[in-house]
Amino acid sequence: MLATLEILLPVFGLIFAGFACRRRGVLGPNSASELNRFVVWLALPALLFDTMARATWEQLYQPAFVVTFSIACAGIFAVILVTRLLSGRHLADASVDAIAASYPNTGYIGFPLGMIAFGQASLTPTTIATILVACVLFAGAIVLIEVGLQTERTPHRLGLKVLRSLARNPLIVSPIAGALFAGLHVAMPPSAETFLKLLSGAASPCALVSLGLFLAEKRPFESGTRGIALLLTLVKLVVQPALTWWLAAHVFRLSPALVEMAVVLAALPTGTGPFMLAEFYEREAHITSRTILLSTVGSVVTLSLLLLWMGHRT
Repeated sequence: MLATLEILLPVFGLIFAGFACRRRGVLGPNSASELNRFVVWLALPALLFDTMARATWEQLYQPAFVVTFSIACAGIFAVILVTRLLSGRHLADASVDAIAASYPNTGYIGFPLGMIAFGQASLTPTTIATILVACVLFAGAIVLIEVGLQTERTPHRLGLKVLRSLARNPLIVSPIAGALFAGLHVAMPPSAETFLKLLSGAASPCALVSLGLFLAEKRPFESGTRGIALLLTLVKLVVQPALTWWLAAHVFRLSPALVEMAVVLAALPTGTGPFMLAEFYEREAHITSRTILLSTVGSVVTLSLLLLWMGHRT
């Protein structure tokens, strides 16, 4: 319990720092949007590029684990997407809600928690999960949001508009560029490594501060917001890890260690990626921000109980 708290407390600290700065007037009313743009256009693309550029096929070739984690994330995403569409939500809004319920915080919490619970063996599965979440799931949500925001009804013209939007999106271009660079098998210049480390290191803290800034803004209460956020949190913290456990243990029959790592990664709270999308596209940010906070708070209990159940004394 204490080890989990040690990992999660800095997350709350950064969110509170942003919240306090906005409420005290240290940062202005546009600070959340501007800081989020910095993350989306500079810091997060640097992190995605660096992750893909350093990955090797030997590390990533874990087909059963990849399929297990992918199906679990995609399944939760699809269920929430369809549910929200049937309730009358716009495709862009439903897509943001869906990724908020299926996007585990593997990058910021997964690596340190994995090291505490499983040691060095957790690095490869966590890297794979981070790539799947930050690149594949993220890209899928962006595609659906872009499709929802386009007004063109002619199929081929709609497709061209979406492709043009994706080609200009740094969150899509950067991991592709990183994969292409990795395929060249050339050493990255030290100056470029330093540049990427400085920028990528700012992604998570800036995103969390931006979230705090957003939460500090006084907005009229929207009916149903709390209930939807609670539902998405329940799905994220309970349903997704349960589905992952069933797939890992009974469908693909992973080793016991990989089953445990997959379940813990799936049980992580919602990361800041969905909030970046919600704020960037100005869709459902109020629901997403509540989901991130509720799932992060709730994960202190759920992750601790899960690790204790698995026999790890953290």
